[in-house]
Amino acid sequence: MEFTVGQIAQLVQGTVAGDASAIIRSAAKIEEGTPGCISFLSNLKYEPFLYTTGSTAVLVDESFEPKKQVETTLIYVKNAYTAFTLLLEEYQKATRQARRGIEQPCHIGQTSSIGEDAYRGAFSYIGEYCTLGNRVKIYPNTYIGNNVQIGNDTVIHPGVRIYDNTIIGNHCTIFANSVIGSDGFGFAPQADGTYRAIPQLGNVVIEDHVSIGSNTTIDCATMGSTVIRSGVKIDNLVQIAHNVEIGKNTVIAAQTGISGSTKIGEQCVIAGQVGISGHISLANHTKVGAQSGVGKSIKKEGLSLSGSPAYDLSAHLRAQVHVKKLPELEKRIQNLENERIRSDKNTHQL
Repeated sequence: MEFTVGQIAQLVQGTVAGDASAIIRSAAKIEEGTPGCISFLSNLKYEPFLYTTGSTAVLVDESFEPKKQVETTLIYVKNAYTAFTLLLEEYQKATRQARRGIEQPCHIGQTSSIGEDAYRGAFSYIGEYCTLGNRVKIYPNTYIGNNVQIGNDTVIHPGVRIYDNTIIGNHCTIFANSVIGSDGFGFAPQADGTYRAIPQLGNVVIEDHVSIGSNTTIDCATMGSTVIRSGVKIDNLVQIAHNVEIGKNTVIAAQTGISGSTKIGEQCVIAGQVGISGHISLANHTKVGAQSGVGKSIKKEGLSLSGSPAYDLSAHLRAQVHVKKLPELEKRIQNLENERIRSDKNTHQL
């Protein structure tokens, strides 16, 4: 598909500095741009590429002032990163074939209903007493159990498993092979050393505009609900245990594990491979660095944590500086000790 720079500027509400009639056919990273591509510059670390890029046009922030002459056409916008995201979304909508209708074979329970303009892929299964909204897309090899509710414009990708009683809101996306609503990890130790499974009677509630990455698992509650609030973005390979609650607009990166009954606040950022203990809470706007282990509640909002056990990021960085100096400090201490021994020996001889 082809668009002029002027058409793109109109879409992203930007101002053109250069050739508004130039043709754009695809998008590219600024360092890899070729004629016919559009790129963006939001991180000034990549500014040197602006002066050498082959891209026909580049989105930049309104506040940006080039340090050299620029050959490419610039589109000034409020936020280049956001504008580029919007542009990619529109391009995706225009190029992706809309999927509608029913492929065979597939199954839907007699007591279930699905809204208008929906899509059901081959070998998908929908149980009894389910309600699916308008424009829902259920891709092939998806399993949806009984008494499941799914809102409008939600997309369920291939191989997803959604267990009974799950509630999913509007405009959600669940990527391939995720499992929603399976039993939580609950076992009662017995006198003979064995473990007895505790029935998991609750469900999972996922609110609107939630994205769940591939191979992520969200366990149902023992009683009540495991809750994912609106706007949450969850990466691939994340484990969320029973009765966890994730606050609005929180972001969780890959390979994070959150233990049971933990409450994560709103607009938190959890980096990759973070482990969070059970029955604790994290305040709003908490940031946790990669591979950190959080073992106690964080009550103050806006803290940045790192390390295992995790503690304040600035203190953690100071500690790391001292750790690097340990060999030098050991050598100094040894020299002082040797000097003391020599001094004691001289005093003894006198």
